[in-house]
Amino acid sequence: MLEIKQIKKSFDGTDVLKGVDLEVDQGDVVAILGPSGSGKTTLLRCINFLETADSGELIFDGEHFQFGHISKKDIARLREKTAFVFQNYNLFANKTALQNVTEGLIVARKMGKHQAISIGKQALDKVGLSDRYDYYPSQLSGGQQQRVAIARALATNPKIIYFDEPTSALDPELTGEVLSVMRDLARDGMTMLVVTHEMGFARTVSNKVVFMENGVVVEANTSKEFFENPKMPRTQAFLQNLSGENNT
Repeated sequence: MLEIKQIKKSFDGTDVLKGVDLEVDQGDVVAILGPSGSGKTTLLRCINFLETADSGELIFDGEHFQFGHISKKDIARLREKTAFVFQNYNLFANKTALQNVTEGLIVARKMGKHQAISIGKQALDKVGLSDRYDYYPSQLSGGQQQRVAIARALATNPKIIYFDEPTSALDPELTGEVLSVMRDLARDGMTMLVVTHEMGFARTVSNKVVFMENGVVVEANTSKEFFENPKMPRTQAFLQNLSGENNT
Protein backbone atom coordinates (compact mmCIF):
# COMPACT_ATOMS: atom_id res chain seq x y z
CA MET A 1 0.00 0.00 0.00
CA LEU A 2 2.75 2.45 1.02
CA GLU A 3 6.42 1.98 0.22
CA ILE A 4 9.27 4.43 0.76
CA LYS A 5 12.59 3.89 -1.00
CA GLN A 6 15.83 5.63 -0.09
CA ILE A 7 14.31 8.84 1.25
CA LYS A 8 16.93 11.45 2.12
CA LYS A 9 16.66 14.80 3.86
CA SER A 10 19.23 17.28 5.16
CA PHE A 11 18.90 20.54 7.08
CA ASP A 12 21.68 23.11 6.66
CA GLY A 13 24.12 20.48 5.49
CA THR A 14 23.28 18.00 8.25
CA ASP A 15 21.91 14.68 6.99
CA VAL A 16 18.77 13.85 8.98
CA LEU A 17 17.50 11.00 6.80
CA LYS A 18 20.24 9.00 5.12
CA GLY A 19 18.37 6.70 2.77
CA VAL A 20 15.43 5.20 4.68
CA ASP A 21 13.29 2.35 3.32
CA LEU A 22 9.85 1.58 4.72
CA GLU A 23 6.89 -0.64 3.80
CA VAL A 24 3.33 -0.46 5.14
CA ASP A 25 0.69 -2.94 4.00
CA GLN A 26 -3.05 -2.35 4.27
CA GLY A 27 -4.19 -2.96 7.85
CA ASP A 28 -0.68 -2.63 9.30
CA VAL A 29 -0.02 -0.69 12.48
CA VAL A 30 3.65 0.24 12.20
CA ALA A 31 5.40 1.80 15.21
CA ILE A 32 8.50 3.90 14.53
CA LEU A 33 10.77 3.92 17.58
CA GLY A 34 14.12 5.46 18.35
CA PRO A 35 15.93 7.98 20.54
CA SER A 36 15.32 11.71 20.17
CA GLY A 37 16.97 13.12 17.06
CA SER A 38 16.88 9.84 15.17
CA GLY A 39 14.83 11.28 12.29
CA LYS A 40 11.46 9.69 13.15
CA THR A 41 9.32 12.81 12.96
CA THR A 42 11.20 14.17 9.95
CA LEU A 43 10.47 10.90 8.13
CA LEU A 44 6.77 11.15 8.91
CA ARG A 45 6.57 14.81 7.89
CA CYS A 46 8.40 14.13 4.61
CA ILE A 47 6.06 11.25 3.78
CA ASN A 48 3.09 13.62 4.13
CA PHE A 49 4.96 16.53 2.45
CA LEU A 50 4.95 18.77 5.50
CA GLU A 51 8.70 18.80 4.88
CA THR A 52 10.28 18.53 1.44
CA ALA A 53 12.55 15.51 1.13
CA ASP A 54 15.67 15.90 -1.02
CA SER A 55 15.29 12.60 -2.85
CA GLY A 56 13.73 9.16 -2.75
CA GLU A 57 10.67 7.41 -4.08
CA LEU A 58 7.15 7.03 -2.70
CA ILE A 59 4.82 4.30 -3.92
CA PHE A 60 1.22 4.68 -2.80
CA ASP A 61 -1.59 2.43 -4.04
CA GLY A 62 0.62 1.33 -6.93
CA GLU A 63 1.48 4.87 -8.09
CA HIS A 64 5.12 5.99 -8.11
CA PHE A 65 6.26 9.49 -7.07
CA GLN A 66 9.71 11.07 -6.74
CA PHE A 67 10.08 13.06 -3.52
CA GLY A 68 12.31 15.68 -5.07
CA HIS A 69 10.10 16.18 -8.15
CA ILE A 70 6.44 15.93 -7.21
CA SER A 71 3.79 18.40 -8.29
CA LYS A 72 1.51 20.29 -5.91
CA LYS A 73 -1.42 18.61 -7.66
CA ASP A 74 -0.07 15.14 -6.85
CA ILE A 75 0.66 16.16 -3.25
CA ALA A 76 -2.94 17.38 -2.87
CA ARG A 77 -4.23 14.14 -4.40
CA LEU A 78 -2.14 12.01 -2.06
CA ARG A 79 -3.22 14.00 0.98
CA GLU A 80 -6.85 13.28 0.14
CA LYS A 81 -6.09 9.63 0.91
CA THR A 82 -4.17 10.26 4.13
CA ALA A 83 -4.57 12.00 7.48
CA PHE A 84 -2.07 13.37 10.00
CA VAL A 85 -2.47 13.58 13.78
CA PHE A 86 -0.06 16.07 15.33
CA GLN A 87 1.69 16.00 18.68
CA ASN A 88 -0.02 19.21 19.83
CA TYR A 89 -3.53 18.68 18.42
CA ASN A 90 -3.54 21.71 16.05
CA LEU A 91 -7.18 22.55 16.74
CA PHE A 92 -8.85 25.90 16.00
CA ALA A 93 -9.31 27.56 19.41
CA ASN A 94 -12.34 29.55 18.22
CA LYS A 95 -14.24 26.53 16.87
CA THR A 96 -16.13 23.80 18.70
CA ALA A 97 -15.09 20.15 18.59
CA LEU A 98 -17.65 19.47 15.86
CA GLN A 99 -16.60 22.55 13.86
CA ASN A 100 -12.95 21.46 14.09
CA VAL A 101 -13.90 18.11 12.58
CA THR A 102 -16.16 19.49 9.84
CA GLU A 103 -14.05 22.48 8.77
CA GLY A 104 -11.82 20.51 6.41
CA LEU A 105 -14.74 18.62 4.93
CA ILE A 106 -16.65 21.81 4.13
CA VAL A 107 -13.78 24.10 3.10
CA ALA A 108 -11.24 21.76 1.51
CA ARG A 109 -13.51 18.99 0.23
CA LYS A 110 -16.51 21.21 -0.64
CA MET A 111 -18.87 18.87 1.19
CA GLY A 112 -22.40 20.03 2.03
CA LYS A 113 -22.78 21.28 5.60
CA HIS A 114 -25.45 18.77 6.62
CA GLN A 115 -23.44 15.81 5.34
CA ALA A 116 -20.28 17.14 7.00
CA ILE A 117 -22.06 17.52 10.34
CA SER A 118 -23.41 13.96 10.11
CA ILE A 119 -19.93 12.57 9.37
CA GLY A 120 -18.36 14.78 12.05
CA LYS A 121 -20.74 13.54 14.73
CA GLN A 122 -20.10 9.92 13.74
CA ALA A 123 -16.34 10.50 14.02
CA LEU A 124 -16.65 12.16 17.44
CA ASP A 125 -18.93 9.34 18.61
CA LYS A 126 -16.27 6.84 17.54
CA VAL A 127 -13.64 8.46 19.79
CA GLY A 128 -16.01 8.70 22.76
CA LEU A 129 -16.92 12.38 22.53
CA SER A 130 -20.63 12.25 21.72
CA ASP A 131 -21.27 14.59 24.66
CA ARG A 132 -18.66 17.17 23.59
CA TYR A 133 -19.83 18.34 20.13
CA ASP A 134 -20.27 21.96 21.25
CA TYR A 135 -17.25 22.25 23.54
CA TYR A 136 -14.34 24.50 22.60
CA PRO A 137 -10.73 23.26 22.93
CA SER A 138 -10.23 25.37 26.08
CA GLN A 139 -13.08 23.40 27.69
CA LEU A 140 -11.50 20.04 26.89
CA SER A 141 -8.66 18.11 28.50
CA GLY A 142 -5.53 17.39 26.47
CA GLY A 143 -6.69 13.83 25.94
CA GLN A 144 -10.07 15.01 24.69
CA GLN A 145 -8.43 17.53 22.36
CA GLN A 146 -6.25 14.80 20.87
CA ARG A 147 -9.34 12.62 20.42
CA VAL A 148 -10.97 15.50 18.51
CA ALA A 149 -7.86 15.58 16.32
CA ILE A 150 -8.21 11.83 15.71
CA ALA A 151 -11.91 12.30 14.89
CA ARG A 152 -10.92 15.01 12.39
CA ALA A 153 -8.56 12.53 10.75
CA LEU A 154 -11.19 9.78 10.67
CA ALA A 155 -13.82 12.05 9.14
CA THR A 156 -11.85 12.24 5.89
CA ASN A 157 -12.05 8.43 5.51
CA PRO A 158 -8.29 8.07 4.95
CA LYS A 159 -6.50 4.97 3.72
CA ILE A 160 -3.75 5.58 6.27
CA ILE A 161 -3.33 7.82 9.33
CA TYR A 162 0.09 9.18 10.32
CA PHE A 163 0.52 9.83 14.05
CA ASP A 164 3.41 12.00 15.28
CA GLU A 165 3.96 11.12 18.96
CA PRO A 166 0.23 11.56 19.68
CA THR A 167 0.57 11.16 23.47
CA SER A 168 3.84 12.99 24.18
CA ALA A 169 2.10 16.26 25.12
CA LEU A 170 -0.28 14.51 27.54
CA ASP A 171 -0.11 13.78 31.25
CA PRO A 172 0.29 10.03 31.89
CA GLU A 173 -3.30 9.66 33.12
CA LEU A 174 -4.64 11.12 29.85
CA THR A 175 -2.37 9.04 27.63
CA GLY A 176 -4.44 5.91 28.20
CA GLU A 177 -7.64 7.32 26.72
CA VAL A 178 -5.89 8.25 23.47
CA LEU A 179 -4.10 4.90 23.20
CA SER A 180 -7.43 3.16 23.82
CA VAL A 181 -8.95 4.93 20.81
CA MET A 182 -5.95 3.94 18.71
CA ARG A 183 -6.30 0.31 19.84
CA ASP A 184 -9.93 0.38 18.69
CA LEU A 185 -8.89 1.78 15.31
CA ALA A 186 -6.31 -1.01 14.96
CA ARG A 187 -8.98 -3.61 15.72
CA ASP A 188 -11.17 -2.06 13.04
CA GLY A 189 -8.37 -2.50 10.49
CA MET A 190 -7.23 1.11 10.14
CA THR A 191 -3.76 1.37 8.63
CA MET A 192 -1.53 3.49 10.88
CA LEU A 193 2.07 4.68 10.90
CA VAL A 194 2.89 5.83 14.43
CA VAL A 195 5.96 7.65 15.74
CA THR A 196 5.82 6.91 19.45
CA HIS A 197 7.69 6.47 22.72
CA GLU A 198 4.91 4.24 24.06
CA MET A 199 6.55 0.81 24.23
CA GLY A 200 3.38 -0.88 25.48
CA PHE A 201 1.50 0.32 22.41
CA ALA A 202 4.34 -0.75 20.11
CA ARG A 203 4.45 -4.20 21.71
CA THR A 204 0.73 -4.96 22.00
CA VAL A 205 -1.02 -2.97 19.26
CA SER A 206 1.42 -2.55 16.38
CA ASN A 207 2.20 -5.57 14.22
CA LYS A 208 5.48 -4.13 12.89
CA VAL A 209 8.25 -2.05 14.49
CA VAL A 210 10.87 0.13 12.81
CA PHE A 211 13.78 1.24 15.01
CA MET A 212 15.69 4.31 13.82
CA GLU A 213 18.86 6.07 14.93
CA ASN A 214 20.98 8.75 13.27
CA GLY A 215 18.77 8.93 10.21
CA VAL A 216 18.83 5.24 9.28
CA VAL A 217 16.72 2.17 10.02
CA VAL A 218 18.70 0.03 12.45
CA GLU A 219 16.17 -2.79 12.59
CA ALA A 220 12.68 -3.54 11.26
CA ASN A 221 10.69 -6.62 12.18
CA THR A 222 7.37 -7.90 13.46
CA SER A 223 6.57 -6.50 16.91
CA LYS A 224 6.86 -9.93 18.48
CA GLU A 225 10.32 -10.58 17.02
CA PHE A 226 11.51 -7.05 17.69
CA PHE A 227 10.76 -7.21 21.40
CA GLU A 228 11.46 -10.89 22.03
CA ASN A 229 14.39 -11.52 19.71
CA PRO A 230 16.10 -8.27 18.62
CA LYS A 231 18.87 -8.93 16.12
CA MET A 232 21.05 -5.81 16.21
CA PRO A 233 23.27 -4.93 19.21
CA ARG A 234 21.99 -1.34 19.18
CA THR A 235 18.38 -2.55 19.36
CA GLN A 236 19.25 -4.90 22.20
CA ALA A 237 20.90 -2.04 24.11
CA PHE A 238 17.90 0.24 23.50
CA LEU A 239 15.47 -2.35 24.88
CA GLN A 240 17.74 -3.17 27.83
CA ASN A 241 17.90 0.51 28.77
CA LEU A 242 14.11 0.74 28.65
CA SER A 243 13.80 -2.38 30.78
CA GLY A 244 16.22 -0.87 33.29
CA GLU A 245 14.23 2.38 33.44
CA ASN A 246 10.98 0.48 34.00
CA ASN A 247 12.52 -1.45 36.89
CA THR A 248 13.76 1.61 38.78
